[in-house]
Amino acid sequence: MTLRVLSVASEAFPLVKTGGLADVVGALPDALAPHGVATTTLIPGYPALAPAMKGAKVVHRWPDLMGTPARLLGLRLGAHPLLVLDAPALFARAGGLYGHDDDWRRFAALGLAAADIAAGAAPKLRFDLLHAHDWQAAMAPAYLRFGRPEATVPSVMTVHNIAFQGHFGAEVFAQLGLPAGAYALDGVEYYGGVGFLKGGLEAADAITTVSPTYAAEIREGRFGMGLEGLIENRRGSVHGIVNGIDPAVWNPATDSALATRYTPRALGRRSANRRAIERAFGLETLAGDRGGPIFTVISRLTWQKGMDVLAECLDELVALGGRLALLGSGDAHLEAAFLAAADRHPGRIGVRIGYDEPLSHLLQGGADAILIPSRFEPCGLTQLYGLAYGCVPVVARTGGLADTVIDANEAAIAAGVATGFQHGETGYHTLAHAIRRAIDAYARPELWSAIQRNGMRADFSWAESGRRYADLYKNLTGAA
Repeated sequence: MTLRVLSVASEAFPLVKTGGLADVVGALPDALAPHGVATTTLIPGYPALAPAMKGAKVVHRWPDLMGTPARLLGLRLGAHPLLVLDAPALFARAGGLYGHDDDWRRFAALGLAAADIAAGAAPKLRFDLLHAHDWQAAMAPAYLRFGRPEATVPSVMTVHNIAFQGHFGAEVFAQLGLPAGAYALDGVEYYGGVGFLKGGLEAADAITTVSPTYAAEIREGRFGMGLEGLIENRRGSVHGIVNGIDPAVWNPATDSALATRYTPRALGRRSANRRAIERAFGLETLAGDRGGPIFTVISRLTWQKGMDVLAECLDELVALGGRLALLGSGDAHLEAAFLAAADRHPGRIGVRIGYDEPLSHLLQGGADAILIPSRFEPCGLTQLYGLAYGCVPVVARTGGLADTVIDANEAAIAAGVATGFQHGETGYHTLAHAIRRAIDAYARPELWSAIQRNGMRADFSWAESGRRYADLYKNLTGAA
C-alpha cells in the first residue's frame, strides 16, 4: 500500500531557497519513495515560480482565502507532484520571502489551504497524512485539529529551527477563522499573542526535529526558546531524525560547479579547486605546508552561527598560517567585521557578502576545512556537504553537528574513524583551540588525508532518514 503524504513548506529546492529548509523539503520525496510513500509538496506561488505556473492545471479554487481569491495549481517537482498556492495578493511580492508586515496572514493562508486539502476540499486529491515544516507551515496542523475536527488525517510537525516561531499579536486571532477555543494554552495562544509554531506543536500528532541531539537540547531552557515546557510535556511524541543530503546535487565526482571533479581515491585533484578559490577570493598562494590550510565559511552571519566569536579569532587564524574564504551575509556589524579583517589581512582573508550556490560548491570542493562554530545548530547541512567533499568540518559540539562529526581525538584517530574537529561551547578560546588542532593536523598530510577520506566515505544520504520518516508515517496512519 502506498502512503500519500502532503508536505507543506514555505520553500523547496530547486524552485525557491533561502536556506537548508528548502534542501530538505526538495529531497524528501525521493528519500521517501523507496519506502512506499508518495509525497506531494505544497509551497506558495512566489514570483520565482511564475514561469512554471503559466499553463499549470487548476485543481482547486478558494473564492476567499484569508481575504483574497486563491487557486491551487498542479505542477511537478522533479519526478513528484507539486502543488502551488497561487494567491498573488499574498505571495507575488517584491523583496524577500519573509519579513513582510502581513506574514501572519500569508502563512496562515498556506496553513489553511493545506488543512483544506488534507481534509478533502479538492475531490481529486486524497492524502493519508500531512507533514508541516517550520513556523510558516505550522498552522496547517492547527487548522486540522481546531478548524477541521471531522478530518481524520494525522499530522507531523518538523522543527528545523525552534528559534524562528512566528509570534504575532493577539489581535490577529480574530482574523484566523479558528473557533474561540483555539485561543488557549493547548492551542495557538502564546505569551499573550498567537504562536504559529507553538500552535503546530500542540496540534500535531507527532513532532520531529532534524537531529537526535537537538531533540534533547530543546527540552532545556537555553535551547528551547520558550517552548521547552511544551516539548518536555510532549517528549513521547518527539523524534530526532537527522537530515540527509542529496548525492545527485552534492557529489564531488559529478559536480559541474567544480573546476575539477574528484573521488576519495583522487584527493590530489582538489588542488585545482583550491587554486580557483584563491583566484576568486584574492588569496595568495603560500610556500611550505602545501600553502597553509584554507578555511571556509558558508553561512548566515549571525550570533546563532557564532560568527561574532569567529571574527574575534581571525587574527590568530592568520598568525597560525591559515587563510579564510568567506561567503555569507547577515547582521550588518558582522559583515563589517569580516570586511575589516579582509582589509587587515589582504591575501589571507577573502570575503564575499551574499550567496552564490555554485560558489558554495566550489568552496566545499577546494577549501581544506569549513568552520561552523554555532551556538546551537538543529542539524546543519554545510558540515554534511563538507564531509562529502573532503572539506573537513570544524564544529561546535551541539545539535546535529555533534551527531554527524566524529572528533579527531587520539582514540578516534587510532581507530581510524575521525572525520573532523569538535569544540565545546562557543567562545574565543574553545574555537581558537579547535582551529589550532586543525592546523596541526593539516601539517601531517597522511593524517589529514585519512580524515578527509573518512568523511567522504560516510553515508549521509537520505536512505536511513527516509526510512525513519516512513516508519513514523506508517505508525501514525496504522499502516505499519
